[in-house]
This record gives sequence, structure tokens and C-alpha cells, in this order.
Amino acid sequence: MSPLNLLLNKQKNSQLFALAVPMILSNITVPLLGLVDTAVVGHLSNAYYLGGVAVGSTVITLILWILGFLRMSTTGLVAQAFGAKELHTQYRLLMQSASLALLLSLLVLLLQQPIITAAMALSDASEQVQYYSQAYFNIRIWSTPFALVNLALLGWLLGRQQPKAAMWQLIAANLTNILLDLLFVIGLGWGVEGAALASVLADMTGFAVAASMVVRTIKREGGFEFLPLLRSLSLNSYQRLVRLNLDIFIRSLCLQLAFAFMTFQGANLGDNTVAANAVLLNLLLLISYALDGIAYYGEAEVGRAVGEKSHQRMTQSVTLAGLWSAIFALLFTLFFALWGEQIIKLLTNISEVRQEALAYLGWVVALPLLAFGSYLFDGVYIGAAQGKAMRNTMILATFGVFFPTWLLLQDYGNHALWAAMSLFMVTRSLSLALDYRYRLSKTLTKTG
Repeated sequence: MSPLNLLLNKQKNSQLFALAVPMILSNITVPLLGLVDTAVVGHLSNAYYLGGVAVGSTVITLILWILGFLRMSTTGLVAQAFGAKELHTQYRLLMQSASLALLLSLLVLLLQQPIITAAMALSDASEQVQYYSQAYFNIRIWSTPFALVNLALLGWLLGRQQPKAAMWQLIAANLTNILLDLLFVIGLGWGVEGAALASVLADMTGFAVAASMVVRTIKREGGFEFLPLLRSLSLNSYQRLVRLNLDIFIRSLCLQLAFAFMTFQGANLGDNTVAANAVLLNLLLLISYALDGIAYYGEAEVGRAVGEKSHQRMTQSVTLAGLWSAIFALLFTLFFALWGEQIIKLLTNISEVRQEALAYLGWVVALPLLAFGSYLFDGVYIGAAQGKAMRNTMILATFGVFFPTWLLLQDYGNHALWAAMSLFMVTRSLSLALDYRYRLSKTLTKTG
């Protein structure tokens, strides 16, 4: 079937949007939450409040995204077991991923002080920004167990092609956060600490909703025997999950190094610059989470194709997801070109931050078209459980492109950071696309 026929095929498009739309809607609430955080704190009296939230939340985000393999690896492996109709394997993966999430959250809590101390040592931000960064972090870190188990539960639901369940989990958490943000920061005047506490309570809400969804699914499917499954969790049984997790961990670490460097280097350039970058990076997150909705379709369908050993399902799914990713990217570019200035004005009333953000808005306008391939192929490779290729291409993009570009252009200040991020995204897109074209598409359905 040709790309045009796929794009016009009602059945294929219905299948894509049945999986993608719930995730697009729920994903968009994540950056909208960040936008509300930014807007609420951005209307306080000084830029260092916003800078403090930006740096503190970056440290938390760095931790959660580095450990994001809990969601990604679970989705890929569960999708393959779902395609192969192996219910026991799906349950075993659920327990493995959830138990691993609890273990890692305990480790993070034990290491919280070294983590924030190291993060502040890497930043040359002002004393005020550092103070509020630590205030935010010291509260927000206690949501880690709920957030990490949420990743495992969300990955399991997505792998079983239950995006609506995942949608309600994310929407409940993020709407709770938005409402509590407004109450704690604006209504009660708790400032940065209020924004952090709102996020903790939101993660607890998300966990409660996700757990209820999983329990309901288990009761409907039947066959879940806790003690036999618990006894099967030997170290050897974790081997495939841990191996895939390690590759995705390295990939996520490189990705977060690039984004964290944007924030910390922006802080070195001044409070207004780090605040402006916080505004613009929230717009970039809006792009990524929306395009990830289509990538989730790729994850679920490619994983199912591997489980079924269906080459046709795989190629058609990747092609259709690619076409719609490109269409959405073009729409985002037009949206930011037409209304980017108005969005920035909504997010902060600090004139210096507005002017700084407007100076770099052009990079955000171009990024959807430069980056959409990276989100698409991340989904493909997660569904295929091909972590090694994701790891290698991300190492190339980070250390072969992002940091060298910044070093070469650093005299241009913040423009150097945005140029490095743009080339970083292009490299991710092209390297995975080439690997898919010349290697993965020929072997994918033989790996199940």
C-alpha cells in the first residue's frame, strides 16, 4: 500500500487515532502543567523565582527521565507479549517493572542530598536561584516513588493498547497539579514551595488512578496469581528487562544531559536567560509530548508486529505514523510562528524575560520540523525492544554533535545552546531513520 493510500485509508487512520488521540490529549496536559507552573511562578515579583523552579524541576525531570526506561522498556516488551497473546508474560513484566521502580525510588531518596548538592555545584546561578531551586527540590523529591511506579503502570497499560486508561491517569494527575498550583501559589501565597507540593500530591493522585486501572484490567482478564508470579521473580528472570533498561538508561541519560546543560548553562548567562529558556523549553515540551502521542501508536503497533511476526503490519504502521508526525510538526511550526509572541506574553509579565524569550523564538518555530523524526523512531525502536540502536545514536547526537556544536559557537551565547539543540534533534532523527531503512526494517519481525 502506497503512502498516499495509507494516509487516505479510513480503517488504518481510525486505528492510529484510537491509540494516538488519547495519548496526545493526556500528553499535552504534561507541558500544559509546566506552562501553568511557569505562568503562575512567572507572575511573581522577580525572575529568580521562575529560575529557581526551572533549575529545581530540571533536576527532578532529569531523574525521572533518566529512569524513564521503566515506562519505555515495559511498553515494548508487554506489546510483544500482547501480540503473541502471552498473558502470563504480561503479568510477570508488570511485577518486574513495578518492583524495579520501587527499588530505584528508594535509591533516589537515599541519595537526594548528594544529588542536589552536585546539581548546584554544576550551576553558576545566582544565590537566589540556587536557594529556590533547593527549596523546590527538597519537597518535590518525595513524589519519586509514586512517579516511578506510575511509569511502570503506564508502560504496562500502553503495551496492552489501553491508551484511554493511561489518558485518565495522566489527566487526573496533571489537572490535580494545575488546580493545586493555583490554590497554593496564587490563593495561599506559598510560592515556589507551593508549586512543589502541588506536584507531589498530583503524583500521588496519578498513582491511585493508574493502580485502580491495572487492578480492574487484571480482574477482567483473570489468571493473575500473585504468589506464583512472585516466586518466578528470580534474578535471571529480570535479565531481558534489565538489559533493555540499561540501553535505554544510557540513551535517556544522554538526552537529559543535553536538556540539563541548556538549563544550567542558561543560568550561567543570567537570571533572565534561564527564565526565558524555561519558557521556551516548555513550548518544546509541548511539541514533544504531542508528537509522542503518535509515537505511542508506533510503539504499540511495532511491538505487536514483532509478537505476531508481521512485516506488513510493521512497515504500514511506521509509514502511517511518519506521515502524521510530519503533518503535526508542520502545524506546530505554523502555530508558533503565528502566535508564539502572544504565548510568551501569557507566560510571564516580566518585560526583560519576555524580550529575552522573543530573541530566541525562531529556534522553537523551526524545531518541530527538525525534531519530529526523533520522536517517531524512538517509538519504533521502543516497540521493537531495540535499545542498543537507541543508545548508540543518542551517544552520537550528544557527544558527537550537541556538545561540539556548543563549543564551536559558544561565543554566540544563548544562540549557541539553541543551535546545538537543533542539530542534536536532527542527528537523532537522521541516524535512527537510516538504521531503520538499512537494518531494522529488514530484520524487525524476525526478533520476536
